[in-house]
Amino acid sequence: MKDFGHIRHMSSHELAIFGMQDLAYIKPVIVNGVTAFAVHAADGTQVAVLPDRDVALVTVRQHDLEPLSLH
Repeated sequence: MKDFGHIRHMSSHELAIFGMQDLAYIKPVIVNGVTAFAVHAADGTQVAVLPDRDVALVTVRQHDLEPLSLH
């Protein structure tokens, strides 16, 4: 079993970058009147816009990232 007690003592900077290399956020966006799905890095930087949620999920996973959905 892993001990995650050290997370309670992280600085705000450490917490902000925690998981940044492991996560990507996917959220619906409107592009030219059509729904698409934007992929964002953990720091909020948009890295891609894809036409379909399933394509966005597969793309994120192919880059060894864990997708999280934003609504």
